[in-house]
Amino acid sequence: MKVAGIAGSLRPGSYTVMAIQHALHGAAELGAETELIDLRDYTLPFSDGNQDESTYPPDVFRLREQIRQVDGIILGTPEYHGSFSGVLKNALDLMGFAEFEGKMIGLVGVSGGPMGALDGLNALRNVGRALHAWVIPEQASIAEAWKTFDERGALKDPELRNRLLEVGRQVTRFAGPHKCAKEVEFLRCWETARVNPGG
Repeated sequence: MKVAGIAGSLRPGSYTVMAIQHALHGAAELGAETELIDLRDYTLPFSDGNQDESTYPPDVFRLREQIRQVDGIILGTPEYHGSFSGVLKNALDLMGFAEFEGKMIGLVGVSGGPMGALDGLNALRNVGRALHAWVIPEQASIAEAWKTFDERGALKDPELRNRLLEVGRQVTRFAGPHKCAKEVEFLRCWETARVNPGG
């Protein structure tokens, strides 16, 4: 079982990265192999809808391949102006059904203000559905993130920490049976397939 977290923030010392790391710990608790995908480490062009991808930098294809290899995804974002970050939107626009369809997605959002990141998370939930992914009900919204984490990136509120862990746990729990169901369906089709007349 593989679970990746995509951090949609370019800010040094990103609270989004810290939050996703906690959620990935929850996935690891249930035995998942986890990976943090920090978009600061990728050179991604603006998605322009052009069918010719020959000029795309290698990082576009690296990102796509990483996401194709996982069973669950945790999307993390800061909330900007009532929605999720532009860098995350662009990364998602550079991918599609091949990367997301049928996969489990968990959502994590942070904000500097007291209202949390609920608008950004709701917008991300719509994107997940548009990509034919399964967005789990559990999500974590962190308000006033600047005073929620300590200098080591640990959460001061144990209840909030557990909420982040639960996002990772649920992505892993739901991705497991879903992955098994696909494998069982493949075996059923294989067993009921007509015999190859060529031997």
